[in-house]
Formats: sequence, C-alpha cells, structure tokens
Amino acid sequence: MGKGTHSYVADARNESVIICVNGEHFSRPEAKVSVFDSGFMLGDGVWEGLRVHDGRIAFLSQHLKRLYRGAKAIAMDIGISQKEMVERLYNVLDANGMDGDGVHIRLMVTRGIRSTPYQDPRVVISPATIVIIPEWKDPVPETATNMLKLFTVHVRRGYPDVQDPKLNSHSKLNCITACIQATEAGADEALMLDPHGFVATCNSTHFFIVKDGEVWTSSGDYCLDGITRGMVIEIARDAGIPVFERNFSLIDVYGADEAFTTGTFAGLAPVGTVDGREIGTERGPMVERLQKLHLERLHQDTAA
Repeated sequence: MGKGTHSYVADARNESVIICVNGEHFSRPEAKVSVFDSGFMLGDGVWEGLRVHDGRIAFLSQHLKRLYRGAKAIAMDIGISQKEMVERLYNVLDANGMDGDGVHIRLMVTRGIRSTPYQDPRVVISPATIVIIPEWKDPVPETATNMLKLFTVHVRRGYPDVQDPKLNSHSKLNCITACIQATEAGADEALMLDPHGFVATCNSTHFFIVKDGEVWTSSGDYCLDGITRGMVIEIARDAGIPVFERNFSLIDVYGADEAFTTGTFAGLAPVGTVDGREIGTERGPMVERLQKLHLERLHQDTAA
C-alpha cells in the first residue's frame, strides 16, 4: 500500500486497532473527534510520526521536544506533561499488544473544540485534543534498495513569515499540492525548492545528495528540523564522512553521484532519478553505509 517512501505492507490487524483519544481507548470505528475540533476545522495543531523498534519508541525525546516546542510557538497548551504523554503512548501500545517492531504511531495534538467556526483561539472551549493512532505498518522490504523517482514541483517552501516550514503543523496543504503534482508527473515524491531557487526538501521527506565523497543537504532554513535528517548528519560526522548543510541547485542534483531521502517511517531511501535525469540505477555505497549506521543508532537508542 502507498507509494514511494511511504509504501507499506498492508496488515489486517489495523482494522481492529485500539486508538487513544484524550486518554481514553476506543476501537478504530469508535475513535472520533468533534466537527468543531480545531484540527478538523482549521488545521490548528501539531503532530509527530513515531516508529517502534524492539517495543520502544525510537528517538522519543527528540520527537516530544519538537512537539512541545511547536505547541509553545503557536501558543497552544498541550495540557499534559511530557511524562504523561509517554505514559499514554505506551499504554495504547500495550492495549494493542505492540511490543516488537513494525509499528508506526501518529501523535496529533490540536487546540481543542471551538464554540463556533472561527479562527480566533479565544473561542476554544475545551482542553487540547490529543489523539494517538498506532498501526501495524512496516515499509515494504524493497524500500531500502528501490530507486525513487522525484519530480521538482512549482510549489515552494516559503518564508518563515508566511508559514514557517520548521513548524510541524496540521496545515499541510502546500505539501499535499506538491505531492499531487509529483504524482501526476509519475514520480514517487516531490522535490521542493526554496524562495531563492535552491533545493529545500521533499513533500514528506528530507533530501540529500552525495558528491565526491561528501554528503550535502539543504541549509535547513526552509524545511522541518527532521529527526532522521539530524540523525543522519550526526552519524555521518561521527563516522568521519564530510557532511554539509548548504545551498545547492538542481544542477548540483542532476550531477550528483548518489541521492537519497530520509524520514521517520522509511529511514533512508535511495533516489534513482530527478526530473527524468538519472542519478543511479542501484543503491550507491554511501547510501548503503549510512543505512547501516542509522540502523545501528536506532538499536542503540531503543536498547537504552
């Protein structure tokens, strides 16, 4: 199911999965929020995607730090502590018997229920809505080696004074329109530029290239501060691999030795073509090395 970096193995157990809504557990058909909820009505909220490895949520502290930082930035009170959030996450995993691998969690927090359809937060009449959806969801096995097709779209990652790309908000319409354009072009993922024409990121993942033994990614000024993105930069530097956050253009991309995307769900995925230009026909040595290093770091984090 799915496409590209989010292709996953369908699992019938998800039909009866237990979902946490505001601390209470519901079966999938019974898990609901109000039509007056801020997330449904206005996309007013923040969220995180989480992976479970060996029964533990990987890099959880980094994800929660980003979630609470984003909520603070939009003046939204999540209403519970990070410790309480961790308890809710593991309680719903326990309720589903999810004590191994192959689980993805979507943690969503919205500003709560509004008294009327209006954007002013002063009409909110409830605490924040907190929904935790765990699913049995493994990337398809070939994700690590399949060569992705990317297409550069007209939709840009904008200036932070319009809508800051560093905020992992529920308002994802620009990414959705980018995804639609890439899909119509026959690609797996959209490559998005910044307002100056430099490469920024993809619509749902981050983007890297490899040139002459160096790893490049965008400056980070116009993309989310991705957890896996940051982890790849860290493990590359720890391994003595030159890695740079810098501006680069499509000309650099078309001439790259290798390219790959990063994300919480699929980890590192190699890129084969960008705008029809061939980058490679099979996974390159740098991508393979970084995939192994990332898996080692994942084991270290969840073994703690």
